[in-house]
Amino acid sequence: MTTPLRLMSKLRQMMSGGLAPLGEVIGLVAAEIGAEVCSIYAMRPGDMLELRATHGLNPEAVGQTRLRVGQGIVGLVAASGMLLNLADAQNHPAFAYRPETGEDRYASLLALPVRRAGHTLGVLVVQCEAPRRFGADDVEVLETVAMLLAELLAATGAVDGAEEGFGAALPRQFDAVALAPGIAIGPLIVLGTGRPPRHVLSDDAAAEGERLRLAVAEMRAGLDELIASRLPEGREPREVLEATRLIAADEGWLRRVAEAIEGGLTAEAAVHRVASELRERMRRIADPYLRERLADMEDAALRVLVCLEGQDGEVDELVERSPAGAILFARRLGPAQLLDWHARGIAGVVVEEGSASGHAAIMARALGLPALGGVRGAIDAAEAGDEVVLDADDATLILRPEQEVHVAYLRAIADRDNRIAGFLALRGRPSVSADGTPFRLLINAGLTLEVDQLDKTGAAGIGLFRTEIAMMARGSIPDVAEQQAIYGRVMDAADGRPVRFRTLDLGGDKLLPDAPSQPEENPAMGWRSLRVGLDRPAILRRQLRAMLLAANGRPLSVMFPMVATLAEFRQARGLLYAEAARIRPAPASLQIGTMLEVPALLWALPELMREAHFVSIGSNDLLQFLFAADRGAPGMAGRYDLISAPMLSMLDHVVREAAAAGVPLSLCGEAASRPLEAMVLASLGITELSMSASSVLPVKSVLGAVDLAAFRPVLDRLRANTSGHASLREPVLAWAREQGLAV
Repeated sequence: MTTPLRLMSKLRQMMSGGLAPLGEVIGLVAAEIGAEVCSIYAMRPGDMLELRATHGLNPEAVGQTRLRVGQGIVGLVAASGMLLNLADAQNHPAFAYRPETGEDRYASLLALPVRRAGHTLGVLVVQCEAPRRFGADDVEVLETVAMLLAELLAATGAVDGAEEGFGAALPRQFDAVALAPGIAIGPLIVLGTGRPPRHVLSDDAAAEGERLRLAVAEMRAGLDELIASRLPEGREPREVLEATRLIAADEGWLRRVAEAIEGGLTAEAAVHRVASELRERMRRIADPYLRERLADMEDAALRVLVCLEGQDGEVDELVERSPAGAILFARRLGPAQLLDWHARGIAGVVVEEGSASGHAAIMARALGLPALGGVRGAIDAAEAGDEVVLDADDATLILRPEQEVHVAYLRAIADRDNRIAGFLALRGRPSVSADGTPFRLLINAGLTLEVDQLDKTGAAGIGLFRTEIAMMARGSIPDVAEQQAIYGRVMDAADGRPVRFRTLDLGGDKLLPDAPSQPEENPAMGWRSLRVGLDRPAILRRQLRAMLLAANGRPLSVMFPMVATLAEFRQARGLLYAEAARIRPAPASLQIGTMLEVPALLWALPELMREAHFVSIGSNDLLQFLFAADRGAPGMAGRYDLISAPMLSMLDHVVREAAAAGVPLSLCGEAASRPLEAMVLASLGITELSMSASSVLPVKSVLGAVDLAAFRPVLDRLRANTSGHASLREPVLAWAREQGLAV
């Protein structure tokens, strides 16, 4: 019998009479893992971690050694929710020596959080004298032990690490990320992450495996019914739920659950543990859309757990005490969950870890449900029943608003309804500024269901179709026929309006289906995007072939991302031409362009403009690479601005080169979605902008009202007279407001 199985067997025996003492459990773990030390730290009030029990450290330190959350390696693990596996712990920057423990002779350390229902209750630590990185089997079995210890700590008084303490009833305001536009006011309800499993260990793997099989079948049938019956007529984001179903039925995920069952866990505990493992892996990914796959997976896991347990006690209880018009709070939320809650009458949703490109956000927009994401700490600060103002137009969340604020937002809701009616009237109007400058607005999309936004917004076409989105939802790269079907449906739905297909932007911090990933210290600048396609040309050629076949004689526009050198563009273009020579009927026209995201390409612009049919600026990556500021790092948020002298000078240079060569230039980054930035870009000469569909009409409203001829000299003076300033945003904003523009 392997060590993990033997330990599970002994733990089952130890726990057969009820909850075992902490000291006995950690003593058994130390012996089976082959570690000199095993200790458990428990969360105490005031964000303190206290040494609760130990095998190997000085027993007198129990109850005496304390660390704040974030202090030392133990505190760092509690704060981050991620394990640390260190062969030389004492040289780690976070190491905090406590002499009373007698731990100075131990070199290696493995520390992992003890979590229950999404909250940290403590930290489990094992240590050895010899330098050692603990193996995958050790980590796996300790994660199971942590699940058991969570129940022991909860039963013996460990506090929830998320407790706010005194003062929690005061009003609180949070900056957020708008997922779906709108304003809502109502009492909040908080959705947890599922109840912890009632039973963790099992000695009948075959029976548990059969329970899992039946639960997965029931879950799939439930999703089928949801897709068939719950989606509102005319707004059917079926592909989102289809993607959720694919993730739910993914054989890799289910195989890992089955392996955990073979290791001695119940089906419920196995689902919990595998979901936790994937959650921690996904949290390390910078790309917001890919992090959203976590919510889809958790949605599926919770549905499987409901089927395993035969009821959904948490949701049933929430529904009973949730009035219509409530605001739902969740750390993560899958699209199927959101559809369920929408049917129960919620007025808005706050997803703490949600992003604007995620499936829950897409579903919220399809349902017309105001939604916010990226609201760190809001759930921990909230109490069920608190009054909430959810302002997704201004990306703001207010807990327990003052009466004056409440009344002001009621007026704002009425004003917004009138404004929306005005926006809808803009759909058919010409896209021309007040001084007669024409502009062109397009949408960014990643799923076929988003194409119907062309009609709803009056957009001119799709300036960026992210081809990797459907593949990420699927969990693998489809074959040529499947890809052809996807691209064909997009072109059919666009109905003659232009679509620019961006080739796969995978690798680095993004999950690369069907390929082992290599850890990288800086994945944003690593093996990703076009670099993957050129190193693995078979993947890129299959995709290009699928696009050509999908065109079926229609015009085709293909855009390559993350191009750093002219040689890379030529190599990618050569692959496309080679595939095009084999396809009949040939596209009516073949437009080949590039994203401008890497500053190195700025020095090749004259040559590039002679060879590319169009260039599209990717402002997100270009901004982060120009300022060496990771856009996924919270500390960098808002630190560097597109409306700054260096960025405007660079954009001005690109505009001049494109104009001289007669090459169409657009911008498809996040900046295009914001009316103030759109006004600045249009004044520079970037008048083709691609953005989220929800931004098209607000941007059209501002650009249609602004006198760009009058604004250009103002911007020129600001650029000349504010040398060295970090941003020109405030004076530009002041000018726009003087003109009465709704920026």
